[in-house]
Amino acid sequence: MQIKNTLFLLMIVLSSMSIAQKKYNSILLENGFLHVGNGQTIETALVGIKSGKIVLVKNALAYTYKKEDWDTIIDLKGQHIYPGFVAPNCILGLSEIESVRATNDFDEVGTFNPHVRAQIAFNTESKVVSTVKTNGILITQSTPRGGIISGSSAVMFTDGWNWEDATIKAEDGIHLNWPRSIEYKGKKNENYESQKIEINHFFENAKTYALANEVEKSDFRLEAMKNCFVGQKRVYIHANHLQQILDIIDFVKKFNLKYPVIVGGYDSYLTTQKLRDAAIPVMLLRTHSLPENDEDPVNLPYQLPFLLQQGGVKFCIQNEGDMEAMNARNIPFLAGTAMAYGLTEEQAIQSISLNSCEILGISTSFGSIEEGKNATLFISEGNALDMRTNNVVLAFINGQFISLSNSQTDLYEKYSKKLKH
Repeated sequence: MQIKNTLFLLMIVLSSMSIAQKKYNSILLENGFLHVGNGQTIETALVGIKSGKIVLVKNALAYTYKKEDWDTIIDLKGQHIYPGFVAPNCILGLSEIESVRATNDFDEVGTFNPHVRAQIAFNTESKVVSTVKTNGILITQSTPRGGIISGSSAVMFTDGWNWEDATIKAEDGIHLNWPRSIEYKGKKNENYESQKIEINHFFENAKTYALANEVEKSDFRLEAMKNCFVGQKRVYIHANHLQQILDIIDFVKKFNLKYPVIVGGYDSYLTTQKLRDAAIPVMLLRTHSLPENDEDPVNLPYQLPFLLQQGGVKFCIQNEGDMEAMNARNIPFLAGTAMAYGLTEEQAIQSISLNSCEILGISTSFGSIEEGKNATLFISEGNALDMRTNNVVLAFINGQFISLSNSQTDLYEKYSKKLKH
């Protein structure tokens, strides 16, 4: 049966959780301003969704459709359509209240822990996660912390019944914390070379283990490293300073790592050619940061995305730092700041959607609104990169409507009703 919904009526219906969980077989979004995620836009777009996939992306002014082909048609009246934004390198889902140790599950005992899996610790019932998806963050890379090798991250939806249901990619990569070449206040790290030797030794053992036809005794730590050498598992190397980055480029070449990623990359703008030649992408630190060096321009962190864009280095924006789980909701605004300091609007959107998905290895299904991809997207009344206009009114994961309510919106509605009396 044909159901012709207005956006207003649909939002009333979606306020009920039981209705929000109803299955919709074929959905057509019409007359929206589409930000594809790959740098392209369609001002008056049609986006069709069937069986969880995007099956139609057309200009509404140049394409005629049959109403009977769709059971739900939503007129967006010029509102903005975006691919689901991504929160890479984040403890979202692993931490509820950072100051309360019992609610944190992201840092295990040990130095080399590639076998530790963030996937099984992801909490889909987290109140923090529910507040983040309200701003369009529909995918996160749940990432462990601590030690030299923290463990294996997982790419997860920010909505699901449990961690199994929320999983996109179970073990996308291991996280290596590169030793600091410079300690605080510019002091040289006297143990830097010995710490590098320790990392090299572990990777030599791991590579030998991975390439061996058979091993006498199985080692669960080295088993977790195997796909870094013979598969598609990423090696995320956390580092910021120039000396670290130059050493990492040599390290990647020495071990022939096929999918290396630098996380942080504060000084990456100083060596863009080497990074580009080595095909090493960067997950940039949050743009809302202070400069690290006294001589740096005060607005350098805001400009880093533009400097890497100019240098031809693949990058995305992430939010590691204080209160990063709850502040993951600000990722659209980090991109908005980058837009104010050089990126175009579509480049800024790409830096938190398609670029992130390409670096995570999930771009064949996510990151842009194109035919054949997974229907994980959202609609905002205004520009989603501006906190004054970001207002997410609809969101889809796997082609299904998800609830956008959270503890904060529930309290707002509760006390709004009280104050009206």
